[in-house]
Amino acid sequence: MSTRRRVDQALVVQTAIELADANGFDAVTLASVAEQLGIRIPSLYNHVSGLPGLRYLMNVWAVRELGDGLRRAAVGKAGADAILSMADAYRAFAHAHPGLYRLTIRAAAPDEPELAAAGQEILDILLAVMRPYGLGNDEMLHTVRGLRSVLHGFVDLEVSGGFGMALDRDASFQRLLRDFVAGIQSAAPEQG
Repeated sequence: MSTRRRVDQALVVQTAIELADANGFDAVTLASVAEQLGIRIPSLYNHVSGLPGLRYLMNVWAVRELGDGLRRAAVGKAGADAILSMADAYRAFAHAHPGLYRLTIRAAAPDEPELAAAGQEILDILLAVMRPYGLGNDEMLHTVRGLRSVLHGFVDLEVSGGFGMALDRDASFQRLLRDFVAGIQSAAPEQG
């Protein structure tokens, strides 16, 4: 007799995450997840509310995982060191989870409270890192948007194969971030 694998929501989501990272987000279907788990599609409805429900749980997982990585990267660091460390963590997440990375980009809708909370945690981490620069609230938010845009632009091009030249991508990434941080520092008010 073969022993059946205990399937729960966490295993269903983890299986979907692995499929997304291996084959792309669009490859995740109820059929592909059920096949991977060795169960029938209707059994998945005991754990997720269809494909939209599964994709929402994947989205929440991705944003939380990114947030955890950013938090770990920022701990014990300040200023430029914190920003550069967080940028490396962001880039590492995108490479480790190419099928899920795009899920971390969009803002949560009003009916997505778990996703909104996970996104707010990331924003809170970024704002805490920016606070020592002495920027006003609006200026901090503009700076966070700028950092997010810089990171996404580079990482999206890199993950999509957009950098074909033999030039060292790590050096390009570090140079881009150093220039961005220098811009923040030049815009920061003088600390008395």
